[in-house]
Amino acid sequence: MKKAILFGSIGTLIETSDIQRESFNESFKETGLDWYWDEEDYIKLLKKSGGTKRIEDFAEQNNTEVDAKKIRERKTAIFNTKIQTSLIEPREGVLETIEYAHQNKIKIGFVTSTTSNNIDSVFKTLNGKVTKKDFDFIGNQNMVQKLKPHPDIYLEALKVLETKITDCIAIEDSVESALSAHSAKIDCIAFPGKFHKDDDFSFCKKIMNKLDVTILN
Repeated sequence: MKKAILFGSIGTLIETSDIQRESFNESFKETGLDWYWDEEDYIKLLKKSGGTKRIEDFAEQNNTEVDAKKIRERKTAIFNTKIQTSLIEPREGVLETIEYAHQNKIKIGFVTSTTSNNIDSVFKTLNGKVTKKDFDFIGNQNMVQKLKPHPDIYLEALKVLETKITDCIAIEDSVESALSAHSAKIDCIAFPGKFHKDDDFSFCKKIMNKLDVTILN
């Protein structure tokens, strides 16, 4: 049996794909841009690493000069407001997997490299169904110099949890994030988000649309 389960990105706990896209579009409108990312656009853009990079690349393609960091900050604020004022259910199998881990004394990590504000918003929208107390490690972007797909945040989690690579299983919702676990040489379960269903997760140990406690055996 595994000794630690490592939930990766926010999207492994809750489905936020549509809210993320809507938040980008609202931030564009607020800054006077006529950009609109539909689902097809957004799926392509998700192959880029990080929201700021997506904005920069899109601006270059459209010969537009923008303050990508400022737009990204506004997008994040809009996103946090949206999920803080909503109640979003955990993804299928998440609650059962966390409960099973607790019952069997398996350590649980939330190996995200997003902002602390985003993390707080996620737990607020979960409304007590999953809490910070459920986790033995919670990452954030200030813990490491290199964000995903680099392995740094996973290596930090292993150090804090005092767990060997072979005793862990990671769960990720996108190829970029799964590559972070893969680079750390940790077996990874692909748990694709809405806009990542057609991504190439062939390097992952398994692809699941619903989590199952058998991944811990």
